[in-house]
Amino acid sequence: MKHFYTLLLFSSLITLGACQQRMDIQGSTTIPMLEDRMLYLRVYKDGDLAVIDSARITHGKFHFQGPEPDSTVMASLFMDDESIMPIVIESGCPLTVTLNDNVHCTTGTALNDTLFAFIKRKTAVDAQLADLPHRESQMILAGMDHDDILAQLHQEAALLSEQEDDLVMGFIKDNMNNVLGPGVFMIITSSLPYPILNPRLEELVTLASPYFLADPYVQEYLRMARENMEKINE
Repeated sequence: MKHFYTLLLFSSLITLGACQQRMDIQGSTTIPMLEDRMLYLRVYKDGDLAVIDSARITHGKFHFQGPEPDSTVMASLFMDDESIMPIVIESGCPLTVTLNDNVHCTTGTALNDTLFAFIKRKTAVDAQLADLPHRESQMILAGMDHDDILAQLHQEAALLSEQEDDLVMGFIKDNMNNVLGPGVFMIITSSLPYPILNPRLEELVTLASPYFLADPYVQEYLRMARENMEKINE
């Protein structure tokens, strides 16, 4: 009888292991130079971006199918050390990733749809900012006074920067109770030279939800930012 129960327990453990939920993230690309390249999914853990799965691009296709994270997370898709795009991974939700020249997106869940609608709007503003030097050249060729050109473009740049800032801060505030808020906060602040708290970030923290403030990255960033601000004030 004892032998029977031992076998039963062993069989149950095997069944539980086999039932572990796995990711189903199917991807495709039409960019020839990406063939045979390795892609990595990374999530923030213990102060770093840890790899949770990898996949090789073969004949324009790739497939992540490692164990799912324990909860909904925003991961980053990397190629070598270059971050390509964010991806929201939810339990039991298959995803489709597209990596083309003009489109980098993930579909399959409402959170990913919300995320990439935001990225599309931000990209449009970024494109307008990036086009300002080209417009300057066109205006010079058109014979406009250079001081007038600089004044006009400076004003446009300020308005676009404010528009982008409002877009980002508004998105984070609207998504403080899901992974999108902390995730976009991490993307935005990781581009700064070092952690700081400017007036907009201070306002954001003041309005932050308990969910947002409990995020490990947010906690670490705020700790370092406050230390840096103390040093600056000294």
